[in-house]
Amino acid sequence: MKKCYLLLFLLTCTIAGVCQPKIDSALYKKLKAMFKEDQKWRIEFNKLYKHEKSDYDQKTVDRNWALTDSANEAEAKRIIIKYGYPGYSLVGESGSSIFWAIVQHCDDDVAFQQKVLLLMHKEVKRHNASGENYAYLKDRVLGNLGQKQLYGTQGRTDPQTHKWEPLPISDPANVEIRRKQMGLISLKDYKKEINK
Repeated sequence: MKKCYLLLFLLTCTIAGVCQPKIDSALYKKLKAMFKEDQKWRIEFNKLYKHEKSDYDQKTVDRNWALTDSANEAEAKRIIIKYGYPGYSLVGESGSSIFWAIVQHCDDDVAFQQKVLLLMHKEVKRHNASGENYAYLKDRVLGNLGQKQLYGTQGRTDPQTHKWEPLPISDPANVEIRRKQMGLISLKDYKKEINK
């Protein structure tokens, strides 16, 4: 009987291993490297903004930030052409979220962000991409187009109160329903979290 259970266990593990999608490790490594550069210059900018020690002056940070965003955008476009939206099955949850973060920073090409949004929506429906990330990108694109957001993810800090508030929201009475559908926490809790 023990042999039967062991055989069944081994067979299940083998089938599970075969059915698991293979992550494209080369693409995942490329995304991680892109994200590392993306974050490096944003972190240095924040240091300078907070008057903390940085190894770089403002001019260097601004120049490298712009160069990195430009290079990452060009690479993101090549990735979209080759793979479509890189979902969980291609690069895992982490890799998919990294790609999304890079696209969030492609604000100078809203048409590209819109294209990614359409591809991402299909993957969200297949449970192959994050609904939360989709909501953030949707709001970002709407803001870039001068329209009201749907989920309340984008905002600004009031210079007087120093509190974060969402930018205008379309149909604010139903924002919590939309947020819940995408897996986001309530807007009230989100504001609390940001304003900590």
